[in-house]
Order: sequence, then structure tokens, then C-alpha cells
Amino acid sequence: MEKKIISSDKLSVAGPYSVAVEAGGFIFISGQLPINPASGEIVMDIQPATCQVLMNLQTLLEENGLSLKNIVKTTIFFKNMSDFTAVNEIYAGFFPTEPPARSTVGVAALPKDAPLEIEAVAIRIS
Repeated sequence: MEKKIISSDKLSVAGPYSVAVEAGGFIFISGQLPINPASGEIVMDIQPATCQVLMNLQTLLEENGLSLKNIVKTTIFFKNMSDFTAVNEIYAGFFPTEPPARSTVGVAALPKDAPLEIEAVAIRIS
């Protein structure tokens, strides 16, 4: 099985990892923080932050000929589980039909003090 590193000029990487790796038709996308690509700043308010993360995922996928419809699994990491309902409101707008499988995890802290992080697995659909 061949492994292909996927990158984006619009999304930053702040460590020894790849934004995404494709193997066997699956695209494993590293956790994305709510970083505004234009300013490099973290979006801290939970609903705009959720929107920013999902737009960043969408950008990465579109740059590689895919869309959010190709996502089969997400994992959301929250600093504050009381944000669950607010995140669901935004998330549902990005996945109005046939949403991917999902896990939600409460964590003590995230890089750059971000309010959430989302990782995803997508698949190339023939």
C-alpha cells in the first residue's frame, strides 16, 4: 500500500506531523484547530471556532478533489463539554444529511488554548 503526504498552503503545521496522509483510499486528517488562515489567530468563541475548523477541513479536502461528503469519521476534542450543543448546531449545518460517524472527547487542554480540535478520516469515493 502506498502512502501519500497531503499538505495545504492554507493550513499550518506546528510540529513533526503531516496535515493529512492518504493510504489505501483513506485520508487521515490530523486534528485541526480553529486557526484563521488569513491572520494565523485562534478563534476562541465556540460557534465561530467550530465553523473555522470545519471550513479548514473543507479547504483541505477541496484542494485534493474531495468534499466534506467524503468524511466517514470525525473526532471532536472539547475543552468544555458544556459547548456540546453549540458545536452540534454548527456541525449539523456542515453535515445536513448522512453525517459521518463521530466521537466526542472532553480534554483538559488543547494546543494554543483552543476551545476545540477536530480530526477526520475521509475516503475517496469512486
